Order: sequence, then C-alpha cells, then structure tokens
Amino acid sequence: MINFNNPSKEAPYIVFQEKYKKALDADQKNIEAVSISSFNKKIDEVDSRFVNLKIINDEEFIFFSNYWSPKDSAFESHNQIAATFFWASINTQIRIKAKIKKTSKEFNQIYFSNRSKEKNALAISSNQSRKIESFNMVQENFKKSLMSDDLKKCPDYWGGYSFTPYYFEFWEGHESRVNKREVFDMVDGVWKQSFLQP
Repeated sequence: MINFNNPSKEAPYIVFQEKYKKALDADQKNIEAVSISSFNKKIDEVDSRFVNLKIINDEEFIFFSNYWSPKDSAFESHNQIAATFFWASINTQIRIKAKIKKTSKEFNQIYFSNRSKEKNALAISSNQSRKIESFNMVQENFKKSLMSDDLKKCPDYWGGYSFTPYYFEFWEGHESRVNKREVFDMVDGVWKQSFLQP
C-alpha cells in the first residue's frame, strides 16, 4: 500500500490516484512495487531494481533504502531516474521520469521509529548488496541485530529517497492493440497533456 499524504491536485497526480484506486479495487498484488532505473556516470552503466514506494507527499514519491548501496552511488552521480509501475489487474503501465534526492535525517528518523523491530533489525544488520559468505550469515546477523535494545534509532546509512516527476505516461493496454498512451510533460513549470500513438 502507498500512503498518500496531501497529494498534488495537478492533473497527472489525480490520474495516478484514480488508476491506483482502480488497481487496488481489482486486488492488485504488490501494488507499491516500482522499478527504478538509474545511470551511474562513474562506471558508465545503467541499472534497474524494484523498490517499494511508501509515500506520495504532495509532488514527491518516496521510498527507503540503504545509503551505502550501489543505487546511492548512481543517484549521486546522476540525479535523473526513470520509474515504472505495471498493474496487471487493470493492464496499466505508468512510466515516470524524475529528479531524485535524499530525504532529511529528521524525516528518516520519524519514519524509522514507526517501523517494526524486525524491519529495523534487518536494515541495521545488512550491508545491502555487499557480498557475504553464505545466506546463513545473513540470518545470523539479523538475529543478532534483533536482540538489540536500540532498534528505533535510525542509522546514518539508512533513509529515504524522494523523486519529483517531470514526465508521466499512462499506458492502457487493449486486446485490439489500440493501446491508449496519455502523457503529461512538465514544460516551463506547467503540465502539458498529449497522446502518443500505440
């Protein structure tokens, strides 16, 4: 589930909410899953990964991760990303282009303190994406962290990423292949609507 916190009243955000509600009503699984694609200038490489979108706050889309992960290096070297949702229950794809940045330490701490101790123990115990000798070691590290008395303190290496879209494409698939592609593009501070051919 995505938490909508005072979402923008601009047209693309309204369309996004309408499609989200339709997919939710259709029992869409993993509705918060979004693929984030990035480019790392340091190694000249494109990469993608799924994350769970947690919050839409006004115009910002927010997810959380380890700041020592490879994705952070990519975001730091090139702050433009592409995000893609696909909700099979309503045969809808939503493509977004956006600029990304970290959320504040204060915001991270508030969010972290309201999470379960199991989630926080994993966040504390894992050097995300770093190699480890075995999965058993992952489990052992998690169990050790779970015993900690300080699972509400957000570590400096964990927090949120906020991306602010400047492009939306809402794709609706049809058996006829006459697919609807509605675009909202930010031009000189104003959202411009258009349609693309299938």
